[in-house]
Amino acid sequence: MSLLENVHSLADKYFDDALKHRRHLHANPELSFHEKETAKYVQSILSEKGIAFKSDVAGHGVVGYIEGKNPNLKTIALRGDMDALPITEDVDVPYKSTKDGIMHACGHDAHTASLLGAATILNELKSEFEGSIKLIFQPAEEKFPGGASLMIKEGVLKNPEPIGIIGQHVLPELKAGLVGFRPGIFMASADEITLRIKGKGGHAAQPHKLTDSILMTAEIITGLQQVVSRKTDPNTPCVLSFGDINTAGGYYNVIPDNVTVLGTFRTMDEKWRYEAHDIIREMTAQIAKSFGGEAEADITVGYPFLINNEEMTTAAMNHAVEYMGEENVVEVPIRMGAEDFAYYTHHTKGCFYRLGTGNTALNTEYGLHNAKFNIDESALKTGLGLMAWLAIRSLDNN
Repeated sequence: MSLLENVHSLADKYFDDALKHRRHLHANPELSFHEKETAKYVQSILSEKGIAFKSDVAGHGVVGYIEGKNPNLKTIALRGDMDALPITEDVDVPYKSTKDGIMHACGHDAHTASLLGAATILNELKSEFEGSIKLIFQPAEEKFPGGASLMIKEGVLKNPEPIGIIGQHVLPELKAGLVGFRPGIFMASADEITLRIKGKGGHAAQPHKLTDSILMTAEIITGLQQVVSRKTDPNTPCVLSFGDINTAGGYYNVIPDNVTVLGTFRTMDEKWRYEAHDIIREMTAQIAKSFGGEAEADITVGYPFLINNEEMTTAAMNHAVEYMGEENVVEVPIRMGAEDFAYYTHHTKGCFYRLGTGNTALNTEYGLHNAKFNIDESALKTGLGLMAWLAIRSLDNN
């Protein structure tokens, strides 16, 4: 049996285990920075398989180690995130979340289950490849500053230093049985914007006596769209959106003193990113001043853009074709969503790809972060097998 056939055979063999892992994690979700029981579960499986690991990395992170032949030759890292979201699940399945207001609505349960499955395969085949595998079970992808940044600070990319890192993420828009890759810049940076507008409130029937905070807010939101439509290079993808407006005491006939607006700014160019921050701050202040009021824009710098190493990702696509066939490997478009895997890609070569989980017949095409989100679980077999194969082939090619 060839090594490729062996990986396929083991993916079949351990699919039921991966299914069990995913359903256990799905029923017992934990929020970012609170993945204590999830981490214990991961540790129990690694211990059962005889895989060495380090626990409590950057909170509840777990880092496993598999040594092949000549283990000091080189190392490849594999990452799976573990945290859930503060969403009440609206899917009627036997493994439905048992935690009120918490669910795995972004597929991190599948990511962890796939990595556990890949680890099992790689551990069984460790006499078949040269080098080592570093397994990164990461907490807190969903919450700033992101578990990836904290794990990096605690040395997850050192001792040994990997030649690169591979991560996968479910994608309901992609049919189960397919995987998607994108060499180069793939996902956007994400910054949080808080606008604080101050005016002079009062009776809405006497706006001439007031400094209208609502009108200022409308003008600021409209004006700031120029940051995207008039000030951005057409070749630089960019999004500025506002998702919440909150007034302190406004009513039908009451104009409030203060308004707070929450939004997000996303782009794929670090130089432009910080230039835009300055423009947003200046325009916000100047528009308010022109109305006789005051306003400030507080900007929290979030995840950087995610860049897939061209050489590594192109090679991974070719390896995926080896494993799955050319018809099942596609190139996916850039996404303005953000992902803290991006931090890894600014420290080492990275390949972040998409695992198709959509199936119309199973009603698994609801988007990420949706209360009805679910996956076609057959995709787990692809998830665990392909990740193991990519790890082995990445060690072969470098």
